[in-house]
Amino acid sequence: MKLTITLLILTIFLTGACYGQSDNLYKNNPDGNWKKQLNEQLPLLGHRNWILVVDKAFPAQNAPGIVTINTGEALLPVLQYTLDQINSSTHVKPLIFTDKELNYITVAQVPEIVKFKSKLFKIIPEEQAQTLLHDSVFVKIAKASELFRIVVLKTEQVIPYSSVFLQLDCKYWPAENEKLLRESMRNNSSVK
Repeated sequence: MKLTITLLILTIFLTGACYGQSDNLYKNNPDGNWKKQLNEQLPLLGHRNWILVVDKAFPAQNAPGIVTINTGEALLPVLQYTLDQINSSTHVKPLIFTDKELNYITVAQVPEIVKFKSKLFKIIPEEQAQTLLHDSVFVKIAKASELFRIVVLKTEQVIPYSSVFLQLDCKYWPAENEKLLRESMRNNSSVK
C-alpha cells in the first residue's frame, strides 16, 4: 500500500513537472516552417512581449514564457521578414535594441563585420536602434518572461553580438497619449 501511494505521488509529481514545462517550447524547423510559426504567434503578442532574432550561439533559455524557434536561416533575412510582419500588423510596433558590443568589434576580430553592420543598418536605421550591453539583455528577458511571452528566432548567424532584440509596443496608443492619460488620472480630471 505504501509503495502504491509513493508511486502515485511520484506519477502526479512527474506529470505536473512535465505539464509545467509545456510553455517553454523549442521548435525545430526541418521543413523551414518558422515563418508560419511566427505568423501564428504574432497576433497573440502585444506590448511588453519580445521577439529576439538571435545568433547561433545565443543560449537556450529556461524560463517558461519563452518560445524558441530554430529558423535554420541567416539572421538578416529573418530580421527583415520579422520586421515586415510586425510593421504590417495593426496592433504592435518594434522598439529595436542591438548589443552595444557590436559597435566595438573590429575587422581584425571579425573580417566581415563592416559588411554585416552595413546590411543590418539598412534594415534598421542606426538611429532607430538602441544599444544594450549583452548581459543586460538577459536581465530584461528574464524579468519580462515572468509575465509575458518571449519569442526567440534562432538563426545560423555566427558573428558575435549580432542579435537584434525587438520589444513590442502598442502601435495604436502612442506614449504621449499614455502620458496624458496618466496625468489626467493623477489630476482626477475625467473627460466628458
